[in-house]
Amino acid sequence: MRIAVGMSGGVDSSVAAYLLKEQGHDVVGVTLRFYKEECPENARVCCSPKDVQDARIICDILGIPHITFDWENLFKERVIDYFIKSYKTGFTPNPCAICNKDVKTAFLGFYLKQAADIDFLATGHYVIKEDGKIKRAKEKDQSYFMALVPKQSLEYLMFPIGHMTKQETREIAKKINLPVANKVDSQDVCFLKGMSLEDYLSQFIEMLPGDIIHIETKKVLGKHKGVHRYTIGQRHGLGISYHAPLYVVEKDVEKNIVYVGEKEHLFKNVITLKDYNKIEDFEKDNMYIQIRYNSKPIPIEHVEEYENTLKVYLKEPATQVAKGQVGAIYNNDILLGGGIIS
Repeated sequence: MRIAVGMSGGVDSSVAAYLLKEQGHDVVGVTLRFYKEECPENARVCCSPKDVQDARIICDILGIPHITFDWENLFKERVIDYFIKSYKTGFTPNPCAICNKDVKTAFLGFYLKQAADIDFLATGHYVIKEDGKIKRAKEKDQSYFMALVPKQSLEYLMFPIGHMTKQETREIAKKINLPVANKVDSQDVCFLKGMSLEDYLSQFIEMLPGDIIHIETKKVLGKHKGVHRYTIGQRHGLGISYHAPLYVVEKDVEKNIVYVGEKEHLFKNVITLKDYNKIEDFEKDNMYIQIRYNSKPIPIEHVEEYENTLKVYLKEPATQVAKGQVGAIYNNDILLGGGIIS
């Protein structure tokens, strides 16, 4: 088969390309360049010029062709602009999930399918695909980031290392002497380039001081440094004193107010998802929702479907439910779909 591999310059995608070549497929490495300037060495990000260079070196070692697409403008329009707009309106976006849908996974696969007539696009995600269904990986599961990818796009995606552990991946890379075998995983939002979120957002959003108000008593407890600096569920760094622990429970961007309250004010029994992406049919039992990457899945009582919207009723209350984050729904380990928490 003719398979393109999304090469990020990291160990996961490099080993994925190696495994597919060993299986006898016609493999080509494809790398996306999102910006031209180098990132600080301590910034744990991907898709930098250094990563493009690493991907090219790996392809040379494996003896496969390598192609680089300069998608800087596309990435800015579909991911960075979305990210900034979300924060301006009081949302807390998940740019990696958006990127997987609109740029580097679903859209890249569609683009290559049309332009290069590939059979599949493979990635280095830790995701299991069995019988056409997307399942959680046994370690370092990244299926959460596939929740917004349309079902038709998932049909021509493959994940060669989904059944492996990170240690097994690194051992293969060391065995075949890949120079990225010990490369540190990317973790930060790539376009922050090592900057703090506050410093990055301050370039685009005016951080105006405002009131911190108790959600129940309506009493002003102090001043915040800009509503966009605060996250739902945040407890530390508020700069206020109270007789009980307080958390950020709501933000009003238009009035420039941060509302705080005791932990019980964080509890949500219903979560609404907009622009819901349905991958599989819902089940009556054993459904769960995951509202952040690496967060504990929460059992679902039932769901109500509306046009482009899903109401999720929970068996137990959730905390730290932030507008703009992705809610991914599972039946046991099978990904059923996802949407944006609204």
